[in-house]
Amino acid sequence: MKHDGELHTLTGAYALHSLTPAEHEVFSAHLTDCPSCRQEVAEFSATAARLGAAAALPPPPRMKDEVLYGIDSVRQLPPLLPAAGKPMTFTAILRRKAITLTIAAGIAGVAVLGGATLWQNQRADEARQQAETSERRLQDLTAVMAAPDVRTVHGRTTGGATTSVVSSRLQNRAVFIGTGLPDPGEGRTYQLWFDDHGTMRPAGLLTREGATLMQGGIRGASGVGLTVEPAGGSAQPTSRPLMLLALPA
Repeated sequence: MKHDGELHTLTGAYALHSLTPAEHEVFSAHLTDCPSCRQEVAEFSATAARLGAAAALPPPPRMKDEVLYGIDSVRQLPPLLPAAGKPMTFTAILRRKAITLTIAAGIAGVAVLGGATLWQNQRADEARQQAETSERRLQDLTAVMAAPDVRTVHGRTTGGATTSVVSSRLQNRAVFIGTGLPDPGEGRTYQLWFDDHGTMRPAGLLTREGATLMQGGIRGASGVGLTVEPAGGSAQPTSRPLMLLALPA
């Protein structure tokens, strides 16, 4: 465990749920008295949400074959070794990785351009609509996670998956973040709920890990729940909750 003076370095690990239970407990207590760390955690969480919620366009069918062909036809760079007695700097390592990634990106870019000519106009329109929807979702996620009154609670499901709920009373919205959730099974889905002091209100389906903006406002809600429901969701929970987290007042 770090000394008190080093707690400020744990904001990124805390936002990514990478602390040990002991570190998490100590750092959570530290957050109550450190506005700068709370701000950093909110910013790190917003960035993580953007990365986790980013939507990618489906690749053209021939992309895999063309990338594999490119790998066989492009000569690999020899290892870059530092001069004798001179250690390799972090900047040099990043530069080296950037060269390799640029080559890989070039191969992928050629494949994408070749396959893009085969896309129909309808598919392009669907892709644009998907991008616009994703951008709106990212803006909503960021607004909640960067709100001045943002509050975060953490918990685990009955199966051990890590969960967090980020909420803002000013925004009247909440974001659910799940890590380690197993496949719910064929014909089943995860469903989020607002607990309105004993009455469960549907708050959206969870189709993947990462950050999900919950549907509906948090006003009147005392907690958040997660269940496994039939595909398409249910009007009321049909199974025992995997998780129940109390929302901060």
